[in-house]
Amino acid sequence: MGAQDALGTAERLRAISRELADRFYERDDVVRTLVVTLLAGQHSLVLGPPGTAKSEMARALTGRIDGASYWEILLSKFTAPTRMFGPIDVAALARGEYRQVYDGRATTAHVAFIDEIFKCSTAALNETLGYLNERIYHPESGGEPIRCPLIGAITASNELPSGEESAAIYDRLLVRIEVGYLEDPANFAALVRSAVGRPAPPARTTVDLAALRHAVTEAVPAVDVPDAIVDAVCTLRAALRRKELVASDRRWRQAVGLLQASAYLDGRPAVTEGDLSVLTHVLWDSPAERPTVEREVLNLVNPDAKEALDLADVIAELETQLDAMAGQSREALSDWVIKKAHNKLATAGKRLETLREEAVGAGRSTATIDRVTGRQRAVRARVLTEALGIDASMAQAQL
Repeated sequence: MGAQDALGTAERLRAISRELADRFYERDDVVRTLVVTLLAGQHSLVLGPPGTAKSEMARALTGRIDGASYWEILLSKFTAPTRMFGPIDVAALARGEYRQVYDGRATTAHVAFIDEIFKCSTAALNETLGYLNERIYHPESGGEPIRCPLIGAITASNELPSGEESAAIYDRLLVRIEVGYLEDPANFAALVRSAVGRPAPPARTTVDLAALRHAVTEAVPAVDVPDAIVDAVCTLRAALRRKELVASDRRWRQAVGLLQASAYLDGRPAVTEGDLSVLTHVLWDSPAERPTVEREVLNLVNPDAKEALDLADVIAELETQLDAMAGQSREALSDWVIKKAHNKLATAGKRLETLREEAVGAGRSTATIDRVTGRQRAVRARVLTEALGIDASMAQAQL
């Protein structure tokens, strides 16, 4: 496949990312990260409460790969390995033959979506680990292991693993993405409006399986990783170790492929510092560690986003104060708004707008800034409705 064809694949994947980001509000970075993970031939975990479009996003993305065999399953602690990898052929068994039917199962899938991944049964654990780690399945009847054509799996869960067995699977999911309910009131209003009427069918760019495979096996590994990037990764590792956040050598090594995939997706022949942003989804174990990882990564690559996180702290403090004032008189709440909340929220909002303009002008990611902006608007709406008694529908025109 020539360079022009390879570039076309990246362009198609960028178009897919844009189309899905337009469809799923406040999920731009999530969608891009899922595409980057697939390009790197790795597996991802989407972690969040029910009703946050985890399954829908996974299906929408994997459904854009023409010619790919797709498999999905909702796991439970009772799921048998044969249900995942191939049931017993009953007709053959009646003839005295022990044979499994692999068509339509994980064994033949190019892309997979595994929901409630940490509810994997004990019986299926080893086969699931072998499937994710080495892309192999050991038949029930014994014999040579079957090589599976899996490029990558998207997994989802409402909760973190609670035992050693599920923790083994968690460790093999290189990318971990947190999702929550919509923050920005404007996006929530758009979501509600989308449930009414019949919108025009969205654009639907696709990519061929062969083109994706070539990108994963040939084009992405060919992306250059300059010495300056290696130095930056070493600096980041040292900074995280000072915070007592330690990732395995295997995780760091696999992360290099994500950096290459990020550069490839943007149509660049070499990794740049901006690609390091994807590591915010790689280097934490507990969600409580994610903000620290994010700050250390952004210290290296994105000054706009770093300042946005500082503003997020200000916004979070205001929300904590609002929670603490529950039950106080309307006069006390109004006085707090006038003396403190109004100016701080307005200043944060204006600064976030400026930071976004600067980031766009410099070609840097706006994902963190957009997330903090959504939070600022959400807290602003709360202040208007809870402290001032202004109807939420009027919130967008206030402050």
